[in-house]
Amino acid sequence: MSDSSSSHDSPPPPAITGVSEPPVANDSDTNAKCQTALQSLSSIVTTATIPPTISLLLEDNAVSAAISSLLQLPDSGAGDNNLCRWLYDTFQSSEPQLQLLVLRFVPLIAGLYLSRVPLRQPQAGFEAVLLALYAHETTSRAGQAVTVNIPDLSHASIYHESKGPAKNNSTCLNIAVISSTLDPHGTVRSTRRARIVGVALELYYGKISMMPRESKLNFCESCEKWAGQNGEREEEEQPRGLIPEEESVAVGGRSEKDSGRIPLPWELVQPILRILGHCLMGMKGEDREVCEAASKACQSLYLRSLHDINPKAILATGSLLRLREMALDPKNQVDHTEISSDNVLSV
Repeated sequence: MSDSSSSHDSPPPPAITGVSEPPVANDSDTNAKCQTALQSLSSIVTTATIPPTISLLLEDNAVSAAISSLLQLPDSGAGDNNLCRWLYDTFQSSEPQLQLLVLRFVPLIAGLYLSRVPLRQPQAGFEAVLLALYAHETTSRAGQAVTVNIPDLSHASIYHESKGPAKNNSTCLNIAVISSTLDPHGTVRSTRRARIVGVALELYYGKISMMPRESKLNFCESCEKWAGQNGEREEEEQPRGLIPEEESVAVGGRSEKDSGRIPLPWELVQPILRILGHCLMGMKGEDREVCEAASKACQSLYLRSLHDINPKAILATGSLLRLREMALDPKNQVDHTEISSDNVLSV
């Protein structure tokens, strides 16, 4: 991958680099912004009727399909693309409802963008949208990392007696980084690309419970393309063992341009697996199609991590598949809080 990106073909909108704190808007301002956005969208999407409200638009399959078709056109990511400009302006409005609508299409935008990078196509339009999401998150977090404290099991808790000398609590903290620090970026370069797209996926994951099923299916399809497995699956016994050597060689010999296969650094894999984890485990079997699509995507990523000999990705994807397998096991479907009828005495 080259050191320069497609952003050099057409510069992103200048407003991306600085995102100020949004003013507090009243209901009339919100409604006015929403109606303006809907009217602008109706001039771009001419093959479907735009609903009168944002909440209806988010669930409208016809309009979503029309927008998806426009995004998948060969020149859709160019800097002068009207739909990319609309997505950029809509997210910059700072209205939560409008931002949610833009996030709905993040899986498709990220999938198309990353898969087209090896083709050297102009993608300043897609990059402007992704940079707007990145700048929003950078500002809201003040560039700080997101971390959690993990208990250190090698030290006794406060509820147990300790035979050893007391230790400073500060030395007992294991801090795990959920999302690393964010530096302001106004352009997309090859060294920043994975991080910027990863942050956009983190934003999507934060609102995933509000996303429609088609958006989640788009994401699962993109993951399969990124893994570059072209539909090949593990055998029933996997991930218990490695895939056959000849299969691994065949997977690695495919052209990245033909399969959509992309580099998968941890900056991308981490938010990807969070989203897949929700689709696999967080929906409680509400949508079987989404669960199956997420399972296939996770299997493809597992095969890819085996091929790349990436221990961290192997452990993460393999564990997710194991959890899914355990959840589907009938032996684990027992509710132990229920009282068995065999143990009830009738008087």
